[in-house]
Amino acid sequence: MQTLFAILQVSTLVLVLVLLYRPLGEYLARVYTSSKDFAVERGFYRVIGVDARSEQTWQAYLRGVLAFSLVGVLLVYALQRAQAVLPFALGLPAVPEGLSFNTAASFVANTNWQSYSPEVTMGYTVQLTGLAVQNFVSAAVGIAIAIALVRGFASRRSGTIGNFWVDLTRGTLRVLLPLSVVMAVVLIAGGTIQNLNGFTDVTTITGATQTIPGGPVASQEAIKLLGTNGGGFFNANSAHPFENPTAWTSLVQNILMLAIPFSLPRTFGRMVGDHKQGYTILAVMGVIFLASFSILTALEARGLGAAPMAAGGAMEGKEQRFGVFASTLFGSTSTLTSTGAVNSMHDSYTALGGMMPMINMMLGEIAPGGVGSGLYGMLVLAVIAVFIGGLLVGRTPEYLGKKIGPREIKLASLYILVTPTLVLAGTALSFAIPGVRSDVETTSIWNPGLHGLSEVLYAFTSAANNNGSAFAGLTANTPWFNTALGVAMLLGRFVPIVLVLALAGSLAAQDRVPSTAGTLPTNRPQFVGLLTGVAVIITALTYFPVLALGPLAEGLS
Repeated sequence: MQTLFAILQVSTLVLVLVLLYRPLGEYLARVYTSSKDFAVERGFYRVIGVDARSEQTWQAYLRGVLAFSLVGVLLVYALQRAQAVLPFALGLPAVPEGLSFNTAASFVANTNWQSYSPEVTMGYTVQLTGLAVQNFVSAAVGIAIAIALVRGFASRRSGTIGNFWVDLTRGTLRVLLPLSVVMAVVLIAGGTIQNLNGFTDVTTITGATQTIPGGPVASQEAIKLLGTNGGGFFNANSAHPFENPTAWTSLVQNILMLAIPFSLPRTFGRMVGDHKQGYTILAVMGVIFLASFSILTALEARGLGAAPMAAGGAMEGKEQRFGVFASTLFGSTSTLTSTGAVNSMHDSYTALGGMMPMINMMLGEIAPGGVGSGLYGMLVLAVIAVFIGGLLVGRTPEYLGKKIGPREIKLASLYILVTPTLVLAGTALSFAIPGVRSDVETTSIWNPGLHGLSEVLYAFTSAANNNGSAFAGLTANTPWFNTALGVAMLLGRFVPIVLVLALAGSLAAQDRVPSTAGTLPTNRPQFVGLLTGVAVIITALTYFPVLALGPLAEGLS
């Protein structure tokens, strides 16, 4: 019965994604290539003084991204600090300075790392006007960056990559907002709550008193998943029955996380004028996703020990209403995208099972990745794969008619070095600085030894890759982690964006060269294998030593 249920879930998920791939991908292409503006969009452009018809260089586009994001950080920080005097604060005090910085950086960076229990820390005003708004616009920024890079490949000596303010507005109003409204209604129909009731005291069947939280959950849940954000309204995230009541709502949430990232390759193919290129990117994403999910499921279903055998799998930290399979499917989806939402506790997975979500993030979350970030991460790897392929077989390093020269390969190489540097440096500093190490080991790590190292490694991997999930055994609401992880989230988000936009500008300035007998084909199965191999090998060479010190050592001990 469990096997049949698993097959039905995967079949349904694949079928829905296949049905969405073409219409959603085509719609996204039309959104970002249309010359028409809605009336509300024109009004917004007039208010902020933007000419919607003007094209921007990559430097101007970047200035818009950074300025908008800086304002977002300041506003979210200010809302948290002023919470005590805001309406619908539920009697909660102002959020402390360090936690306010960490949370503001987290939501603006599309990470949604939460070092706190949301239901007893954030009132409704902060949740709705601060965090939920960033769920929309930070996701729209990610899609905009991906579209800008695609324009770089598609352009011919233009030197421009679009208009950030137009891309941001269209992504929010034409894509994320309408889809979120529809899906919020679906989740409400499935039992996800949506109210402004605050806290309600009830008497249990044993005569005790229990406080039940309420809140506008469904509206935030929809964009949390659709925008691959991941921040939960409750501390248990999508393991909480008010956020994710049943097995079928869990499947819907998987679909929401994957819908846009798996459709963007179609958008890419449409905009560059070659749908086979989109299918190539999609194939690589699909291969990595299926491989990772299969390995994690096998590890958790075959958990060692008498208790896992009796339960049909390692059930610690998993909800009975989901079981092993729906938990590993959700965990794989949330960490292969940049969502970070959880319907089970990754810290409770088997040692090797807990390593798989880490590896998913270390891959760069490219299978299919976050909204926008997955596509531009995969395209950067494609540039590297073309360069390596050209070196191996003596072919000209070109991708989609654009020469991959020293400038392009330097930008791509720097891109893949950013997050490993943040992850490894952050983890090392946490144990290398005497004062910090003492605080981490005595205050933050609940499970000392090898698993404690894994918890810290997971935290920095999640932060630097803008995922937001956590090994829940780590107490991260400390001065060190609030600051270090906040910095890692900001650098992990915006340094790669700088490099991607610089790459887009460099490509846009080039003319397209015709394919010759010396051009490496990038729309064939051989390139799918090459690109998959490049992604896996880069990750293995970078992270294997630290994995050997943590989850691998624990799993083999």
